[in-house]
Amino acid sequence: MAYVLSFGDVDRTQVAIVGGKGANLGELSRIDGLEVPDGFCVTTDAYARTLAGAPSIDDRLDELARLEPDDRSAIAELSAQIRRTVEELAIPDDVAAEIIDAHARLGVDGAYAVRSSATAEDLPTASFAGQQDTFLNVAGAAAILEHVRRCWGSLFTERAVTYRLRHGFGHLPIRMAVVVQRMVFPRAAGILVTADPVTSDRTVVSIDAGFGLGEALVSGLVNADVYQVRDGVILSSSIATKKLAIEPAAAGGTQVCEIAGDRREQPVLTEAEVLRLARAGRRIEAHFRTPQDIEWCLDGNDIHIVQSRPITTLFPIPVAADEQNRVYVSVGHQQMMTDAMKPLGISLWQLTSSAPMRDAGGRLFVDVTPALSAPTTSAGLIEALGRSDPLIGDALQTVIDRGDFVRQVPQADSGDTPTTRHESAPAPIETDPGIVTELIADSEASLAALKRDIRAQSGPALIDFLRADIQELRRVLFAPRSLRVITAGMDAAQWLNTQLWEWLGERNAADALTQSVPGNVTSEMGLALLDVADALRPHLAVVAALRQVEQAGRTGSDFLDELTAYPGGDEARAAIEDFLDTYGMRCVGEIDITRPRWSESPATLVPMILGNIENFEPGAGRQRFADGLRGAEEAGRRLLQRLRALPDGERKAEEAAAMIDRVRTFSGYREYPKYAMVSRYFVYKQALSAEAARLVEAGVLRDPEDIFYLRFDELDEVVRTRQADAQLIDERKEAFRVYQTISAPRVLTSDGEAVTGAYRREDLPAGALPGMAVSTGIIEGRARVVADIARADLAAGDILVTAYTDPSWTPLFVAIAGLVTEVGGLMTHGAVIAREYGLPAVVGVEHATDLIRDGQRIRVNGTDGYVEILAQPDE
Repeated sequence: MAYVLSFGDVDRTQVAIVGGKGANLGELSRIDGLEVPDGFCVTTDAYARTLAGAPSIDDRLDELARLEPDDRSAIAELSAQIRRTVEELAIPDDVAAEIIDAHARLGVDGAYAVRSSATAEDLPTASFAGQQDTFLNVAGAAAILEHVRRCWGSLFTERAVTYRLRHGFGHLPIRMAVVVQRMVFPRAAGILVTADPVTSDRTVVSIDAGFGLGEALVSGLVNADVYQVRDGVILSSSIATKKLAIEPAAAGGTQVCEIAGDRREQPVLTEAEVLRLARAGRRIEAHFRTPQDIEWCLDGNDIHIVQSRPITTLFPIPVAADEQNRVYVSVGHQQMMTDAMKPLGISLWQLTSSAPMRDAGGRLFVDVTPALSAPTTSAGLIEALGRSDPLIGDALQTVIDRGDFVRQVPQADSGDTPTTRHESAPAPIETDPGIVTELIADSEASLAALKRDIRAQSGPALIDFLRADIQELRRVLFAPRSLRVITAGMDAAQWLNTQLWEWLGERNAADALTQSVPGNVTSEMGLALLDVADALRPHLAVVAALRQVEQAGRTGSDFLDELTAYPGGDEARAAIEDFLDTYGMRCVGEIDITRPRWSESPATLVPMILGNIENFEPGAGRQRFADGLRGAEEAGRRLLQRLRALPDGERKAEEAAAMIDRVRTFSGYREYPKYAMVSRYFVYKQALSAEAARLVEAGVLRDPEDIFYLRFDELDEVVRTRQADAQLIDERKEAFRVYQTISAPRVLTSDGEAVTGAYRREDLPAGALPGMAVSTGIIEGRARVVADIARADLAAGDILVTAYTDPSWTPLFVAIAGLVTEVGGLMTHGAVIAREYGLPAVVGVEHATDLIRDGQRIRVNGTDGYVEILAQPDE
C-alpha cells in the first residue's frame, strides 16, 4: 500500500487515492509545454491508516451527519472536537517515513506548499473551493509532517462541515489526501478562468493578477488587475490600485506587505504575458475538455501552473445540430417552474409540447435564433416575449443590438410573411359560456377513457399505449377552440385596460373586473382547502394529531388511517380525501411528472390546512368568493356609470359591458388546460410506477424511481429488452444533484453567455426593486421569504416573497395580502390567481429572495410594478 505518490504517478482517475486537487495536479504535469512545480501526494490511505488510531471518530461523524446545516453552534462545537483529535494523532512510523523520503528526494532545503486535497474537491460536479486549508512556505521535514496533520484536520472545519451538509455529502465517505509541492516565489500570481465569470461566455478568458503570492487574490485581500481575452485579442484591461501583497516570511509562512507607491498603479502583466497566460489556459481547458479555474504564478518569464479545477457554476449549453451561433430562451421562466427536472419529466414535456425544445442543466430551452435572424419576425418575437417577461425581451433586444452574434438577414418577400399573409383571420368566438362547458366535457371524457383503457396495459404495450395517448393529450391541450377561448379572455382584458385608461384614466381596470370569475379550477382549489379546514376545525383531537404530523415532518399518507382513531377522524379523513380526489394530482413543479403528487404525499397539505384553521373563520372560502364577486360587480357598475357620463358614453359603455362579460366568461378557463394536462400526467405516472415495480421485482432496476432518470425512449428500450444501464442511471442522479444547485438563465447563447435583461426604468423611487405589475393595488406588510412551500409560516396580512409559484401554491394565496416573485408574467399562474383574489402583485423582481429579508416590512406596488423595503425585521 502506497502512502506517497509523486505527481508523475498520478492522473485524473485517481481522485479516490489523492483527492481532487492531487489528481488534477498529476494530470497537469502530463501536459506538454506546461510548467508545474514538482511535488508529491500523501494518499488517502495514509489518512485512513492514521485515523484508525482513533476509532471513536466514526461515532462522532455519525452524530455530525445528523445535524442540520443551520445549527451553527452544534456544528462548531462538534467539528472543533473532531478536528483537534485528528491534529493530535500520531502519524504511524511507516507513513511518516514515506513522507520524509519523498521530501528528501525533492530537496530538504526547499520551501513547500502543503495543500489539502479531499476526495470531494475540485471535481467536475462540485468544487469545494476554499473549504479546506492550504499552508505556504513550509520548510523542514518536521514542519511538513505537522502541516499534513493540520490539512487532515481541516476536513472538519466548521465551513467544510456546513458545506457538506448543505450539499448532501456524507462525512464518512470523504477522505483527505495532502499535496506537498515546491514553492514558487513569484513576482506576480493570480487566477485565470476560461469563461467570463459574470456572463459565463465560454469564448472569453478572464485573468486576475496581483503582485506577490496568489493567496492575496484568493482571500480577497487585494484588488486585482483584470484582463479579458478572446481569440488572441485583449478585449479589456482594468488596472487596480494595489496597496498590499502577500510575500513569503523569512521564518516560514507568509506576511502581508505594503507595495511601494510607484508600483501601485503599474500593470501587473504585459500584453505579451496576458496572451501567453490565455493560451496556457486554453491548452489546459482542451486537455480537461471543460472550462477551468486555474491558479498561476509568474517567476521571471516562466509561467507556473499550481492548480486547475473545473468551473462548476457554469450553466451547461444545449447541444445543437451544428456549430452556428444560437440563442435559447428558458421554458421554465414561461412555465413558472425554474427548478431542475429529471430526464423522464423533461422528455415527456418535450413529447407534449408543440414547440421543439432542447435540454441543458435539467431545464428546457427553445431555440429562437431563426426568428431573431429575420427582421420580419424578430420584432414580433421580442415584443411577445417581452410582454410575458420584460427581462427576456430586453435580453433578446440586447443580443440584436450588439450585431455581432445574430446577424439579421433580410428575407425575400415570399408573400407568406406575417405582414403580407392574406388568409382571413378566424372569426371572433362568441361570448358563450357553453363553449367552455363543451371544452371541459370533451377533456373530462378523454381523461375518463384513458383511465379505463390504461388498466389493461403493461410492458411494451403500455409504452406504446402512452405514446399514442400523448397525441390525444396534445389534441385536447392544443384544440384550436380552446386556444381561441384563452386568447379571447386575454384580448378582452387588454381591451379593457387600454380603452378604460384612454377614456377614464383608469389603470389596469381589468384586474378588479376579473376577481372571482367562474370556473377557475386553480383559484377554486385554494378556496376548497378552506372548506377542508372548516370540516376539521371542530375536532380538536384531530387538529392536535395533525400538528404532530407537521412537527414530525411526515410526508406519506399513513396519518390518514391514524385519524380515524380520534373523534371526528372519519369526517376529517373524508374531507381530505375528497379534496385529493379533485386536486391530488397537483404538486410543486407539477409539469415534471416525476415530482411527488399530493395524493402520494398528502401530509404536504397539513401545514396549509393548519394555517387555514388558525387564520380564518368558518365559511371563509365561500365568503372570500362572494366578496370578490361583489367587488368585481361594483367595479363594473362604477366604470360603466362613469363611461355613460362621457361624450358618446352610451356606445362606450355598451362596448365596455360586452368586454366585461367576455373577460368574465372566458378568463376562468385560462387555468383549466394545465389542470387537465397534469391530471393526465398523474395517470401516466401511476401506470409507469406500477411498471417500474415490476422491473424491480424482475431484477432489471434497483429502485422504482430509477425510471425517473431515463428518458421516455430509454425507458421504452429497458421495458422491451429487460436490461438497464445502472451506471447511466447513477450518472444521471449525480448530474441532477448538480443541476439543482445552479440557476437557469432566462436567455442563453451557444457561447454559454447568460444574457441579462434590465427594466431600464427611470420612474422608480430611490432604492425600489423593479418588476412587472400584474395585479393592481398597493399594500404594505411583513415579507415572508419562502423557498419551500412545506416550510411556509404565513399569517394573515403577510406578503409572500418567493422565486416562483405554480398552482400548488394557490392555497397559500388565501392568507396573504400581496405577492412578489422572481419569475413570472402577466398571464402566469401567480398573476392570474393574484388578480382573482384581489392581491397586489409584482413579478419578475430579480433576486427578490436575496434582496428582501424575511420579516422586513415592504410595500408592494402592483399598479406601477415595484417593491420598496420600508424597515428591517427588528425596527
